[in-house]
Amino acid sequence: MGRRPIVLRLFLAVAVGLLGVLVAPVAMGAPAAAGQAYVALGDSYTASPLTGAPAGPPPGCLRSANNYPHLVAERTGAQLTDVSCSGARTRDFAAPQAVQGGENPPQYDALGAGTQLVTVGIGGNDIGFSEIVQACVSPTPFGTPCRDKYTQGPHDELSARIDDLGDRLDDVLDEVHRRAPDARVLLVGYPSVLPAEGPGCYPVVPYTPGDVEYLRGVLSHLNTEIADAASDGDATYVDTATPTRGHDVCALPTERWIEGLIPTAPAAPVHPNAAGSAALSRAVLATLGVPAAD
Repeated sequence: MGRRPIVLRLFLAVAVGLLGVLVAPVAMGAPAAAGQAYVALGDSYTASPLTGAPAGPPPGCLRSANNYPHLVAERTGAQLTDVSCSGARTRDFAAPQAVQGGENPPQYDALGAGTQLVTVGIGGNDIGFSEIVQACVSPTPFGTPCRDKYTQGPHDELSARIDDLGDRLDDVLDEVHRRAPDARVLLVGYPSVLPAEGPGCYPVVPYTPGDVEYLRGVLSHLNTEIADAASDGDATYVDTATPTRGHDVCALPTERWIEGLIPTAPAAPVHPNAAGSAALSRAVLATLGVPAAD
C-alpha cells in the first residue's frame, strides 16, 4: 500500500492509542417487574467506556454508570449486577479477565438461581473488532484494501469468524440458562456503526467507499448470527441496529450516537457515546415492554 502520509499516520496513532484502553422482529414480553434481580453480561458496547462516571471495579473494565444496563435498571427498578467489561470475549464469561488495575471475575459468576433478567452483549471482540477498526483505515479513498485483506478468493476471514461465533453464542446461552434457569434472557445486537447506505464519510472516517459497503455487510452478518443464536437458544434478540440508523460515525456531531476513530464526545473510538447508550437502553426497554420515559 506504500508509506502512509504523515497526517494519516498521526491520526491512526491517536485512534489506536485510544482503542488500546479497550482491548429479526422484536419480541414483546411481559413488562419487567420492579425489584427483579438483573445481571448484565457483556463487552465494551455494554460497559460504555468513558461516557460517564465509573461504575465499579476493576477500573480497567471502563464500565460507566450511564451504560444501558444502569439506565434499564433505573427505569424498571431492577436490582442490577453489572459485570460487563471492555475487551471481553465469550471466553471471559467463564474465566477471569485481566485488565488494568486488576481482573474482572468470570462474568457467569454473577448469575444464580434467583436471577430474573439477563442481558448479554458479546461477540465483537471474538471477531477482532479493534483489529478490524485499525486494519481498515486507508491512506486514500480508492479501492477496497480492507476487503482485500480479509478475503482470498471465495474465503472471507471475517465471515468465517462470525460463523464460528455462532457456536460460542449457543454455548453462552446454554450456560446462562443452566445457571439462571428462571431468568428471561436478552441477547443484545450491535448498533449501526456505519451509514445504512452511501459511500461513508472519507476522510473523517478514513474507510474507502468500497470498504464501507463491505463492512456494512460484516456488521449485518454479525447481527444476523446473534439473532439466530437468540432464536435457537431460548433468548430474545434486541435489535439495536434499526433504532440507531442515521446516528452512525458519519452523522453530524449533534446527531451522532456512535463516535468515530477520533471521538468528538466522551466515548471510546467507534463506540456509543452517552446518547448512544441511552438509545441502546430504549431498545432493551422496548423489548421488555417498558414504555420510554417522558
